[in-house]
Amino acid sequence: MPITKLYLIRHGQSAGNAEGRFGGHSPTPLSDLGKEQAELTAKILSKEKIHAIYSSDLLRAVQTAQPLAKILDLPIVQTPDFRERHVGVLEGLTFDESKQKYPKDYYALINRNIHHVITRGESYRQLLRRATSALHEIFDVHHGEKVVVFSHTGAICFMTLYLLGAINRRTVNTPWLVTSNCGINRFEIQSRKNVRVLAINDTRHLQKPTGNDAFAAL
Repeated sequence: MPITKLYLIRHGQSAGNAEGRFGGHSPTPLSDLGKEQAELTAKILSKEKIHAIYSSDLLRAVQTAQPLAKILDLPIVQTPDFRERHVGVLEGLTFDESKQKYPKDYYALINRNIHHVITRGESYRQLLRRATSALHEIFDVHHGEKVVVFSHTGAICFMTLYLLGAINRRTVNTPWLVTSNCGINRFEIQSRKNVRVLAINDTRHLQKPTGNDAFAAL
């Protein structure tokens, strides 16, 4: 049976990451370090014979995808389905500011309460629903191919938990799977019930420091 190879990649360091702020759906660009990370990631992935490139439509993810798209001469399929969680009132705030101004939303987020809807934002459950729906569309369209998805730490965490079978309808809280800037999660997908995990947060291709990645730096 043909095997689909999936690469989930977090965007490079953004200006918001560097400042320890929640990015959410904001159009924060890559930092200079983030651009270097994107180039290094493109270099290693260009050897993988990638068939398709998908990306969150947020600026930091698209900018990370661009070097690989240029090398392979492939289009970037941009979709809001792979966006980070919408963090509503927390967007643009530092972690300390969020804790002081919106403690209920902040603690629900860091404790990974998947049902809590952030004020003027969304829940992890809503994030999971849209991201995994997009994944299954990719599996249908690109069966047996190699596909890269550029996304964000929270989205990648929950897509990975889903692929691992570690989340279901009864789940209330989850562990946090750290993905560093330009870290790669590699999977082989034979069917929904046959998923092979090859690597989690693979950063071997990054020859320079990735900066300080706060675990919830959305």
